[in-house]
Amino acid sequence: MSRAMFLSMSATNAALKCEAQNVGVSVIEELPGGGVRLVCNSIDGAELMRRQLKKNLLADDTIRHKWRPRTPLW
Repeated sequence: MSRAMFLSMSATNAALKCEAQNVGVSVIEELPGGGVRLVCNSIDGAELMRRQLKKNLLADDTIRHKWRPRTPLW
């Protein structure tokens, strides 16, 4: 199973829901089409949040922002 999931809610709501369930969050990333990508610290926490937020789950093929790491200036 994956620690990541796509949700149709705001980053603030996702963080509050995780905090209420004592689930650690690794990353919350805003999606270009609305919603967030949530990555939990543990697989067990991710499964708990999937059950809790079942009605807010988006498809796993949701488009994300393209990200390129910064190139060092040296």
